[in-house]
Amino acid sequence: MAGRLLSMRALAPRVTLGSAAMSDMKAIIGNREVVGFGYNGQPNYADRSDFPLPAIRWKENTPDVLALREKEKGDWRKLSLEEKKALYRASFRQTFAEFKAPTGEWKSVIGCGLMLISVALWGFYGMKTFVYGPLPHTFEEEYRKAQLRRIIDLQINPIQGISSKWDYEKDEWKK
Repeated sequence: MAGRLLSMRALAPRVTLGSAAMSDMKAIIGNREVVGFGYNGQPNYADRSDFPLPAIRWKENTPDVLALREKEKGDWRKLSLEEKKALYRASFRQTFAEFKAPTGEWKSVIGCGLMLISVALWGFYGMKTFVYGPLPHTFEEEYRKAQLRRIIDLQINPIQGISSKWDYEKDEWKK
């Protein structure tokens, strides 16, 4: 896709707009050169890996940049490495490696998540300690055993329930 975009940029390096649109656009982008359509047709700049060719150049045209642009029209072997880098930085803010590098934002996300979990656990503990009363007596072990025995004695749900697993002749659980 990048190769196709580069070829499209080479075929149509300049965008022509009407005079009214051009004056409005110049108020927004200043002295920067419009070099393509962009990812949405607007004269804006964004470092994007899915659309690597922004509509405008990163830096405004200064005398230094204009001199380098004239020099780049000639033989590129005559340009020094610093001049090539300056030309690149005039067109793009960051390299792919720079804007795709990890930012470390995950650390703050994990930290905030752990802090929220901590607050929730302290809230739960505080509610359990100071707000909720003691459990009712029906949660005690002997009461629950008596309730299970009553369910079995009354043969509640004898087809598929607890009573179906009780052997009434041997008075024990079925094996």
